[in-house]
Amino acid sequence: MRSEMHSAVTSHLPWFITAPGETDILYVLTAIFLIAGILGLGILFFTLHSLPERLGHKKLQFEIVAVLGLLALFTHIHAFWVIGLLLALIDLPDFQTPAKRSAAALEKMAGIEPPSQETPRILSHLRTSARPDAETEGGSDVTDPTLKAPGAARTSAGEAADA
Repeated sequence: MRSEMHSAVTSHLPWFITAPGETDILYVLTAIFLIAGILGLGILFFTLHSLPERLGHKKLQFEIVAVLGLLALFTHIHAFWVIGLLLALIDLPDFQTPAKRSAAALEKMAGIEPPSQETPRILSHLRTSARPDAETEGGSDVTDPTLKAPGAARTSAGEAADA
């Protein structure tokens, strides 16, 4: 190759013009910038897309918002994402606590002892203090009183708590 310049070339060339056989710095910088930009926009898109799921606090609310987010991601219908975002921002009312209180009141009116947090301790106490005459009729070989019907287990647990 010849090292002399063509007669039509001016004496001052811009910095981005490279000589034959050298590395094109502008091309390398542009490629790095383009790859970093695409990765950055992808991370921004998926972070923004998961925003409603990070805002949903309750389990049911989170599941509904997650399904709406997946529908928006795979169908490209942005209304699903907007609905999921609005649903995540709205605090859903608590229907479970009044229902549990109503159930406890009905159990109290019916005379049924509500299950407590100390049930495993009471059941372990019943297993250690089981009497041999606590077997069921009919000659079955069931000796554990906790394997009886649910009503019978509650009755014996109530008697154990009274003793």
